[in-house]
Amino acid sequence: MIDGFGLVALSVMVPMITVQVYGMVVYSGGTGAAAMEAITAQVTEAPAKSGIIAALLDLAGMLRDVLPIIITVLFFQYLVLRRKLSNPKKIAFGFALVILGLYAFVVGLKLGLFPIGTSMAEQLMAMDSYAPVYLFALMIGFATTMAEPALIAIGKQAEEAAAGALNGNAIRLLVAVGVAVGITIGVHRIITGDSIHYYIMGGYILVILLTLLAPRYIVALAYDLGGVTTSEVTVPLVTALGIGLASSIEGRNVLIDGFGLIAFASIFPIVTVMTYAIVSQYRSERRKETQ
Repeated sequence: MIDGFGLVALSVMVPMITVQVYGMVVYSGGTGAAAMEAITAQVTEAPAKSGIIAALLDLAGMLRDVLPIIITVLFFQYLVLRRKLSNPKKIAFGFALVILGLYAFVVGLKLGLFPIGTSMAEQLMAMDSYAPVYLFALMIGFATTMAEPALIAIGKQAEEAAAGALNGNAIRLLVAVGVAVGITIGVHRIITGDSIHYYIMGGYILVILLTLLAPRYIVALAYDLGGVTTSEVTVPLVTALGIGLASSIEGRNVLIDGFGLIAFASIFPIVTVMTYAIVSQYRSERRKETQ
């Protein structure tokens, strides 16, 4: 529990640093405004490709994306471990299914989840009150998180690692509540037009304080849960929601205001899980004292 978790948290944190360093380099060259306009145009327009040739090109692109994984596995298997694959045909068939599955998933995002998220955001913004927008953000955050395959898997792993001391379903509920609250706060930021910096810094300050107070066994798991919640189901709908809101509100920029909801969805599950662990530990100590 203490040492086995935490890799996902690091894999989420380091890309934030590298992308922001890249942004600093781009802006330092005096081309920041032009770059932002170009990226915004790509996000908002994004012409859709169609036809058999386009489908084959997308499939070839998916193979290109998966190829580094295949090369890494084969390199370590044959050159480092110096052993042959136990069942090459079965493994090759499995990788082919992975490539086809990922391609079908991406096509499904383009045809289903992205359009419905954007259209619902636009329709909600057309109403007289912001209350339905907040309610939708709260409910969609909870619902998509409960359906995340990665969260289900890590919940089971945590339950096994803790030898039954943790309940996988309870962890899922805590994380879903955290994501729901985080996305709702992120939606509020888009509506009000506030800067994301203060929200994110405040969230991480809270996380640091809870890290100092939380039981050691829960810290690494909590940080990992903040990463696995933003996966296949949550990201498309939440991203589409943010872009749709930013596109529907006058004065908002899609690139500056439309993104960032995923960051909120990553922070607040850490808060809810560690808060739960702190409260549970406190209640357990009080029970021991009374006995």
